[in-house]
Amino acid sequence: MSALVEFAMFPTEQTQSKSAFVARVLDIVDRSGLEYQLTPMGTIIEGETVEEVLAVINRAYEELQTDCERVYSTIKIDYRKGPVGRLNKKVGSVEKKLGRKLNS
Repeated sequence: MSALVEFAMFPTEQTQSKSAFVARVLDIVDRSGLEYQLTPMGTIIEGETVEEVLAVINRAYEELQTDCERVYSTIKIDYRKGPVGRLNKKVGSVEKKLGRKLNS
């Protein structure tokens, strides 16, 4: 089974720049051992189950709640039966149809 979850998370009441908070969240994602991809608008994590990925996101909430009064997030979930590995395969499939690599 494969769950791709794209999410963004940051405090609303802190400074204009959110990169320090995003770095704290990304450290938790990185230490989870799950495959992930950071994008300018969020992070995509791939796990075997939705619950596995949501547990990582929950740990990120717990981290930001230590010093943030309000945390905003968006989450998109794509669950599919089959093996993990779709994180890179989905982009590769589009590139194959285009006949070229996309800018990353």
